[in-house]
Amino acid sequence: MTSSSVTKNNLPPSLVSNLQSVLISRRAGGGGDDGEARRGFGGSPCRADPVEGPPEKPVVLITNGEGIESPGLVALVEALVSGGRFDVNVCAPQSDKSVSGHSVTLQETITVSSAEINGVTAFEVSGTPVDCISLALSGALFSWSKPTLVISGINRGISCGHHMFYSGVVAGAREALVNGVPSLSISLNWKKDESHESDFKDAVDVCLPLIHAAIRDIEKGIFPTHCSLDVEIPTSPSTNKGFKVTRQSLWRSTPHWQAVSANRHPSGGQFMSKHQSLGIQLAQLSRDASAAGAARRFNSQRKNVEVVESVAAGKPDTQKETVRKHFRLEFMEKEQEDTDEDMDFRALENGFVSLHHIFECQFLEFT
Repeated sequence: MTSSSVTKNNLPPSLVSNLQSVLISRRAGGGGDDGEARRGFGGSPCRADPVEGPPEKPVVLITNGEGIESPGLVALVEALVSGGRFDVNVCAPQSDKSVSGHSVTLQETITVSSAEINGVTAFEVSGTPVDCISLALSGALFSWSKPTLVISGINRGISCGHHMFYSGVVAGAREALVNGVPSLSISLNWKKDESHESDFKDAVDVCLPLIHAAIRDIEKGIFPTHCSLDVEIPTSPSTNKGFKVTRQSLWRSTPHWQAVSANRHPSGGQFMSKHQSLGIQLAQLSRDASAAGAARRFNSQRKNVEVVESVAAGKPDTQKETVRKHFRLEFMEKEQEDTDEDMDFRALENGFVSLHHIFECQFLEFT
């Protein structure tokens, strides 16, 4: 990271001060851990009351939109576990749910299976990120009653502008928000033919100071409970220009529905949006399976239903054939007219880490 400064617009002052102290400590070679242990908020001395035995570690619950085996989630879990400071838990989708939005699974049974990720307590869920967080917070899976922090990510592709409403990774953090649990959503501006898997480890290094600062605020009871923090990381995380507080833009890509012939209709497992730089990989595996199952059930019930026109007596009946068409949705990039430097996507283009507060009322207005 090339900067230890953070723009203060609309962020809680204690979080900004704490984040700055962590960054300064890291630049001084302290690695953040020792420096943080000796500091309170704003760099002031911190005297802890004596405790008997080791203190309980803050519980961190991790989910994402791309699935439990995604490299971003694995890199984040590895880093948090290796630090030894948190009780790390995972509850994530079994398959890619990147653009599931705030959808939940109703009238269908979801399956939960234990998973192995660096020795942490982990479950994979045959549902959406919102299903994962809702189930995890219900008390049905984990021994704790409430996590200290929910982190959703790190996802491959940004969630700026209107993409926030499609985004599964933002929805995971949002579900924690509406349940009164502090949360972060983290995305990496992945670009095809330019990004590499190792970028996720660099992205984790960028996020760790923010995660540490947020948890210290939470433990002090001063982290805002009415908002979630969305973190967008530029394409080259290791050369970022620092953190920048941004505003949500109206940025969106153009949806393009492409007609596909029946004999060339690709399977869901083979299809993936080519525009990965937009952060949208269509979650087709489970969605197609559900759609196919629903179609089979519908067809078995209706059998050979035909539309019959009413005709005058004495004239032969005419029948209309059922028309089926196949389409695939792709999102096409387009030039953005907004040049405001404080917008989320513009900060990313300029090499900054975008920090954007998402307030609960923003979602209620659209429901």
